[in-house]
Amino acid sequence: MPEPADVDPGPDAEPGPDTDPDLGSGPALPTGEALPLGVELTPTGHPAVDAGLARLEALDGVPADAHVPVYEDVHQRLADALAALDRD
Repeated sequence: MPEPADVDPGPDAEPGPDTDPDLGSGPALPTGEALPLGVELTPTGHPAVDAGLARLEALDGVPADAHVPVYEDVHQRLADALAALDRD
């Protein structure tokens, strides 16, 4: 499968104002500070799950490169909560 940069957009393709010339014909990547998404999380009533959701909520407005370790932590917390259900 060709990489996106290897795909020829065709002879009539011209970069528009919302494209990044270094990335081909896709939309330009946002620059600057991370903006909050404003997504509200609804508590589940299960303390372990709610603690994981609270960790995700703390990412609002944080640059994406800082998200991965938090996602991994939340994934582990949720996996542990599911495993605890199997033990009960």
